[in-house]
Parts: sequence; structure tokens; C-alpha cells
Amino acid sequence: MSTPGSVPTRHTSWLRTISAVLWSFVGLRKNSESQQDIEKLNPFHVIGVAISAALLFVLGLIALVNWVVAQPMGL
Repeated sequence: MSTPGSVPTRHTSWLRTISAVLWSFVGLRKNSESQQDIEKLNPFHVIGVAISAALLFVLGLIALVNWVVAQPMGL
């Protein structure tokens, strides 16, 4: 129960947060769904998931480049 003047707590699942962050990376999202995310998601969770996803993306690209460069040239 919240008291007058207090900030309401936001209870959402991590899966919904991850989904919202991944959709924002792609850039395809309905306006109504993004408004629901703004109202329901915890901003600290969104920031944490976004930083983690960006780090995983960069590390994946680095691994892919290292793998491609290590392949022998078969010409």
C-alpha cells in the first residue's frame, strides 16, 4: 500500500525488461507498447539490461572478427 506523495513501486519481470530493451535496439516498437513500458518498467533495470546487452553485442562482434581473421585463406 502506498502513502500519498510516495512513488509507486514498479513490479515487472526481467523477461519483459529484456524484451523491451531488445526491441528498442532493433527500433521496431508500437507507440502504445513503449508507453506501457515507460509506465511499468524500472529505469534502473532497463539501464542495466541495456548496458549488458550492448556489452554482449560488442564482445560477440569481436569474437566473430577474430574467428573470421583466424580462418585460413582458401584461394
